[in-house]
Amino acid sequence: MDGFQTRLRHSLRLRLSFWLLLAIIAVALVGSAISFALIFTEANEMQDTMLRQTAALFDTEHPPAAPNSRVASRPDTDPEARLRVAVLPPRNERGHPGARSAGFPPDLVDGLQTRTIHGQTYRIFVTGLGSSKRIAVAQQTAIRDETAGYSALLGLLPFLILVPVLLLVVAGLVRRIFAPVMASAAEVDQRRERDLQPLATTGLPEEIRPFVTAINRLLKRVADSMAMQQRFIAAAAHELRSPLTALSLQAEHLDSAGMDENARQRVRTLRHGIDRNRALLDQLLTYARAQSAPPMPETIVSAHDLFRRILADLMPLAETKGIDIGVNGTDIQVATAEIELTTALRNLVANAIHYTPPHGIIDLQAAPTPDGVTITVEDSGPGLAPAERERVFEPFYRGLGTDVVGSGLGLSIVKTLIERIGGRIELSEATRFATGLRATITLRHRPALQ
Repeated sequence: MDGFQTRLRHSLRLRLSFWLLLAIIAVALVGSAISFALIFTEANEMQDTMLRQTAALFDTEHPPAAPNSRVASRPDTDPEARLRVAVLPPRNERGHPGARSAGFPPDLVDGLQTRTIHGQTYRIFVTGLGSSKRIAVAQQTAIRDETAGYSALLGLLPFLILVPVLLLVVAGLVRRIFAPVMASAAEVDQRRERDLQPLATTGLPEEIRPFVTAINRLLKRVADSMAMQQRFIAAAAHELRSPLTALSLQAEHLDSAGMDENARQRVRTLRHGIDRNRALLDQLLTYARAQSAPPMPETIVSAHDLFRRILADLMPLAETKGIDIGVNGTDIQVATAEIELTTALRNLVANAIHYTPPHGIIDLQAAPTPDGVTITVEDSGPGLAPAERERVFEPFYRGLGTDVVGSGLGLSIVKTLIERIGGRIELSEATRFATGLRATITLRHRPALQ
């Protein structure tokens, strides 16, 4: 019950359905009561008319056969439902024994009246039968009420059937009216965090459209703010490259100058720091371009050609650590944005080289799937704890216990680029080695095998 009340407070659709259903039920109950009372009264009036018409069937020449006779159309009719008909003495002879023998009170007056006779209540109609006699036609009120109630219930039967149908129709209409709103909510929920495209307002109710329009204006402001921040990062990184390049050249000239070994060692430390800052700036520029640059057109690329170009750039770094890099599987053609995929794979392989210990192994592989292709980069390094496999995609995050120098932007760039081309990346334990990390890129494009 508490869960329903919570949903009722927070769901406009459920609240509207609930109160509409309550209103329909309340109106149905009031309408049923009024209709029942009207039909019940009408049925009683019709039975009063029947008493009058029955009395009109008799005259002085054709009185009832006997004072206590009962009139019935069929012998198998319910005895309690039959009418009692009796001849009464004139008005000035109310004490006449004929009235008492008929079982009617001696003080009956002309017209309709309700009396109790021998513990049972009757509805009685009394009228004159010529100038010397009167006639009384009576029926038990219990039978009349039962008949009237049955008639009233029959009159309410279509109403009672249609009200539940109306409740279902209202609930379905409310659900259908709110369907565009629920569809917009589902669309927003499935969006990636960097997708700030405006929401569609087509098909939305007039009352909801201003709210969606306000959300679109907010998304536009957020997109402008993010674009300004990205431009600032790119501009700052670009402006810092020139002075860092000048510092690097000055440090190189200083290293070639004559000085003692202690000073030379300090100059080398300075050059390493400058190189790290230059690498960080390059990563910042790449990260800013990955977030703000327009999507690149798709082309048909060969997975093995990508691997060869990447290894041509990174093989010297791998050879310095004695790392064996291999390519497994058959080649496949993939329809994707070549530049984004190449940059993402280069960062993944470079990251694997940095974290794989000397004389380790790195395997690259592309494989088709029923709805696309997967590209894996697997290394024999120390791997990652499950709790850190999502956090490493955050900018500047670096796992605890690592002594590898880096900017902390490599995997963030990879994730941004892969999402831009409509794919996803997942990290898991290595399957070919005892320890290590397996990075799997899944692209939804269907490949064509060579």
